[in-house]
Amino acid sequence: MRLSPFIRRSGSHPRIALAKRSCNMWIVLFLLFFFSFTQTVNAECLTRGTGDMGLVIERATGSVKILDTTAKTSLFRIEGLGDLSHASAVYSRDERYAYIFGRDGGLSKIDLLCGVLVKRVVQAGNSIGGAISQDGSLVAVSNYTPGGVKIFAADSLALVADLPAVTADGKSSKVVGLVDAPGQQFVYTLYDAGEIRIVDVSDPAKPEVSVFSDIGRLPYDALITPDGRFYIAGLFGEDGLALLDLWQPQGGVQRILDNYGRGKEKLPVYKMPHLEGWAIAGDYAFLPAVGQHEVLVVDTRSWKQVGRIAVHGQPVFVVAQPDGRQVWVNFAHPRNDTVQVIDTQSLQVTHSMQPGKGVLHMEFTPRGEHVWVAVRDLDQLQVYDTKSFQRIAQLEVEKPSGIFFTARAHRTGL
Repeated sequence: MRLSPFIRRSGSHPRIALAKRSCNMWIVLFLLFFFSFTQTVNAECLTRGTGDMGLVIERATGSVKILDTTAKTSLFRIEGLGDLSHASAVYSRDERYAYIFGRDGGLSKIDLLCGVLVKRVVQAGNSIGGAISQDGSLVAVSNYTPGGVKIFAADSLALVADLPAVTADGKSSKVVGLVDAPGQQFVYTLYDAGEIRIVDVSDPAKPEVSVFSDIGRLPYDALITPDGRFYIAGLFGEDGLALLDLWQPQGGVQRILDNYGRGKEKLPVYKMPHLEGWAIAGDYAFLPAVGQHEVLVVDTRSWKQVGRIAVHGQPVFVVAQPDGRQVWVNFAHPRNDTVQVIDTQSLQVTHSMQPGKGVLHMEFTPRGEHVWVAVRDLDQLQVYDTKSFQRIAQLEVEKPSGIFFTARAHRTGL
């Protein structure tokens, strides 16, 4: 009997060869079943890029919606995130994970592609925001109660460092204005102590803290310029702002815009304005005047005031479009149904619109062709074309507040 060519080459018995073929077939079938099952289990996870994604906070329900800014739609709704009445978010450097800072001290890590809560820790009693380090490995949270800053590993949310914030009389201070800075640093202010602090976390096990005292009374919020050089804290207890040059911190804190409200009638402050958002366009900074219906214009080369722009109400967010051509402003109650646009060349208000009561936040797409507006009292996200000012889309969202797009992952201070 002649053996087949296959049997000859293998040198094996025909029954053995047949058994091997049968075994190989079962292995192939098993692998096909396994991968099919795996794909079924992970069917809800998206296989796509995250560069045109983001999220919006649903402040009343402790939830967020994951957004697709190209399709202008929502992809997932993630619940169980606690008190989000004053929530903010930062992103991992690969843009897959968002870290949500809740008012109840909760720190939540969510997966944008799978639409799930990965982990949540309640790290304090009352929190006011946070930041992610330059290399993306650490997440810092600023706290009202009990005060201080806690730093966590971004991958596991394991506690890495606990930095108390104590005033001269030994009491804990609220911490505000926490931002990331170049050099693997975080910068923040102590509301009750009137201090700015820089913490170098190059060695997370041994953070190095530098303290700058007597910056002014009741610093309520802060911003860092897009290049990461200047940190500016607003002062609620007096007219003026405190500026620290992070390239030359040994020069100490400089007072700018001292007594900018001189001669102005003091008005009730219905909502503290927010400085974070980089209202920097060209050589100018555009800053909200506390308790006034004005936006202050500051020359960033000298940090001197060069103008003031009358606006519709008390500004809350003053945000520059990515190309710096326009600055968009929303306002505190009771005039919070309006958004105004300032031209950064003429320094004039060129457009006003009324999205509806309760405009809380605005976020530009990365190149600035669209702006998304959260309108709390209408339960809407509205999308506007920044060239025509026409509304081009609308999404239903429960009591929306903060909007955060993934492009923030690659920008200092956001």
